[in-house]
Amino acid sequence: MSKKRIVVKIGSSSLTKNNGELHIGKLTEHTEAIVELKKKGHDIILISSGAVAAGFKKLGYPTRPVKIAGKQAAAAVGQGLLIQGYTEAFQKHSIAVAQLLLTRNDFVNQEQYKNAYATLTELLKRDVVPIINENDSTSIEELTFGDNDMLSALVSGLIHADHLIILTDINGLYDEDPRKNKDAKKYHFLPEITGNLLIEAKENGSKLGTGGMKSKINAAKTAFSLGVNNIFIGSGYGATKLHDILLGKGDGTYIGKSERKVLNNKKQWIAFHSSSSGKIVIDTGAVQALLNKGRSLLPVGITEVYGSFQEGAVVEIINEKGKIIGKGQVNYSSDELLEIKGKDSCDAKKFTNKATVEAIHRDHLLIL
Repeated sequence: MSKKRIVVKIGSSSLTKNNGELHIGKLTEHTEAIVELKKKGHDIILISSGAVAAGFKKLGYPTRPVKIAGKQAAAAVGQGLLIQGYTEAFQKHSIAVAQLLLTRNDFVNQEQYKNAYATLTELLKRDVVPIINENDSTSIEELTFGDNDMLSALVSGLIHADHLIILTDINGLYDEDPRKNKDAKKYHFLPEITGNLLIEAKENGSKLGTGGMKSKINAAKTAFSLGVNNIFIGSGYGATKLHDILLGKGDGTYIGKSERKVLNNKKQWIAFHSSSSGKIVIDTGAVQALLNKGRSLLPVGITEVYGSFQEGAVVEIINEKGKIIGKGQVNYSSDELLEIKGKDSCDAKKFTNKATVEAIHRDHLLIL
């Protein structure tokens, strides 16, 4: 098998004891499975939950805290225990690890997004295993991922992973909760995530974690849309479990395997992380040029401009019926666009005196 870039996500229930404390035996088993992939030359990025679950006992909580302050305090204690456990486990195999704590803002801010990609790329180049978790100690509700399932999907897109493996305590996706209905149907392979599957999904998260099967399905849908063509959701045991999953022998559900276009980092940021600062209405000719010919958006096709924004802002592109057809990063401010909308390229260029004529270049434009 050729060298692959693989994101492995491990949830709280797969890392802790029943009382919530960190289970070193489970952590060691996961480590050994990752080491087996490293031996075969693969790049591994680990998304690991478990900080809150590992830390709350140390603070004297009998169960996982429900208030934000308690969760953040537990995460502050537990994150150190978690990374210490991984560091010691990987050191036995002479493998270095690096800790990255991310918040939603690291994806929303374009410069931080670029920096995250650069850091991860350099760590992989140096044969280090990045271990990523959400920065639960300082993140606020508006800037959280919701759970580490979505974080794993966004990271897998960011670093253009070949595989996303989400390990959980249930062996795959079912049409019903298999713990409540022994006749529940298991999905062994899905070419894509459908709306019906999202409707079927139930929130069956364990008492130690935050994400259930619905969150994993949403994460798979996001990763798939970002061009991650091989996704696995399921369970596994032993040092060879991850290798078995890559060989198609995993106990769970495989999603994808079809070749889909990979979004570059610029378009990923525009599509999933940026905030829209305004709207541009375009005529029928411009719609056809964008949808069918892969063209850039020129001023001549713009009929209306809404909102106040500067050059470099991200805006929604809508047709004359109000339907959103895309998002893009503009080369002009809203005031400039109001002056040149409807003008041909020659007149627009003379008016703005800019080297570029495109209102939005196709490399900075995403059709939704």
